[in-house]
Amino acid sequence: MTGPGRFARLDRTGLLFVLLFCNTFGVGAFGPLLPEIGRAQALPDWQLGLVASAFGFARMAAAMPVGALVARRLAATLIAAPVVLVVGLGLFVSAGPLPVLLAGRFLLGISHTLTMVGGLTAILVESRRTSASLRLNIFEFAGMLGILGGPGVVALIPSAWGWKVSLLVVSTPALVPLLMIPALRRAFPETTRMPSGDATAGEGMSRRRENAGVIGLMFGTGMVFALSWSSVSGFVIPIRGTREFGLTRTGISWLLGMAQAIDLVALIPVGRLADRVGHGLILGAASILLGLGVLGVGVGPFPLFAIGCACLGLGLAGWMLPLGVIRDHTPVGRLAWRTGLYRVGVDSAIFLGPLLAGTLGGVGESVLLVIIGGAAMALGTRLVLGQLR
Repeated sequence: MTGPGRFARLDRTGLLFVLLFCNTFGVGAFGPLLPEIGRAQALPDWQLGLVASAFGFARMAAAMPVGALVARRLAATLIAAPVVLVVGLGLFVSAGPLPVLLAGRFLLGISHTLTMVGGLTAILVESRRTSASLRLNIFEFAGMLGILGGPGVVALIPSAWGWKVSLLVVSTPALVPLLMIPALRRAFPETTRMPSGDATAGEGMSRRRENAGVIGLMFGTGMVFALSWSSVSGFVIPIRGTREFGLTRTGISWLLGMAQAIDLVALIPVGRLADRVGHGLILGAASILLGLGVLGVGVGPFPLFAIGCACLGLGLAGWMLPLGVIRDHTPVGRLAWRTGLYRVGVDSAIFLGPLLAGTLGGVGESVLLVIIGGAAMALGTRLVLGQLR
């Protein structure tokens, strides 16, 4: 890699970092504000679950079309993300009837898909095999930092301001990517062809044998991670914390913020370890911790509820690792398509998590979380034992 090429890659990584960081503040703020949204809009739990899950439904529905768009118009995809976000935010805070709220959340989900699929594909195409997990986790670090900033700012805003003003204030960083549009247009190509300096890496990947079993296992792992995160962070922590433990929006924000902070601290070390010692062992350990977190949050008393939030943060540090494995078994020309397909599975789980938790309620919700937590732990055990044998 030549000097100018290396600096160009760092510049593109920096732009993707800022884009994802600024676009995720509102994602993090939604959880602490969810109980207030339900009360202010007089929404029963099943409708509140629909509002929470519309974000994931949009991501699921848009993942494959966006993957096709990224393969042909990478720069345009990244430029569209902040524009769609601002439009969706304006629609959502208009606080209209349920269909309007759903439409706003739907557009916010599309914006997130544009950011994630575009950014992930750009990283996967450029990264050499030895740096893929680290660069993916740096990208995830940006998103988690933004999500952590969301509840952090919400905790500082007076509750008298109401959920609409609070969400607008927290989401103001989303204006920064609008100013970056000229830089995004210059930095990223329209298509996702392998850069000329990475020809060797591209040839090596094209020769690598695709393993359908490994790819399927990674798809399943990503879905378990997504189902765990969306059901617990997007619904159970704010609703159970408020109703059973009497927490205010500040208390909910601190718990969600603690999980995100732990995730942030662990992300870069986890990426380095995965690149050096192998994905199976690290991903398996993360999955086991994630399962413990889901069980603690879902069925435990308050001490286990809080410990579960911490375990959730540790487990989520492994969320990007399945993509690194998928990349190792995918030719460069199919990366955009396969990344989009992977996001369909992940975003389907993000959609179903809060929807099922809000619809089942009571005992059904507890049973759901036991199943999700048990599946994460079983999957993690399989990955660890498979790596150690």
